[in-house]
Amino acid sequence: MAESFSASAFRGLPGIAEHPWAYPALESVHIAGIALLVGNVVLVELRVWGLGAALPVRPLARLALAVAMAGFGIVVASGLLMFAAAPAELLANRVFVVKMGLVLLAGLNAAWFHARDGLGAADGLARAQMLLSAALWLAVIACGRWIGYV
Repeated sequence: MAESFSASAFRGLPGIAEHPWAYPALESVHIAGIALLVGNVVLVELRVWGLGAALPVRPLARLALAVAMAGFGIVVASGLLMFAAAPAELLANRVFVVKMGLVLLAGLNAAWFHARDGLGAADGLARAQMLLSAALWLAVIACGRWIGYV
């Protein structure tokens, strides 16, 4: 599986196969998107936990979550292009499937957090959701790194 992301994996994705740096460039863009996404989610999580109490939570969250959503868009776009390089192989990879399940859980947790106004509540449940969020995103990152090795 380690060679799954070699140039031979690009057969069927026109335009990328003839560029030896295309997949590594996509990976770099994907990682930049992850940094924007997770970094800003962690920023809001820290504020919910009480750090930076002088910063108003709603304006901070508005900015951080807008940047996080931009990062998520970058991750989705670059991820779809990487997926298109070897869809059958990735779908057969248990770690990839687990990663996608974790992304879904992280999204559901975020939707639940915002639907119940976790920012306004800043209660024990909001803090628990923040811990769950951090754990899910760290697991997503770990699975993403592990995909090529199983």
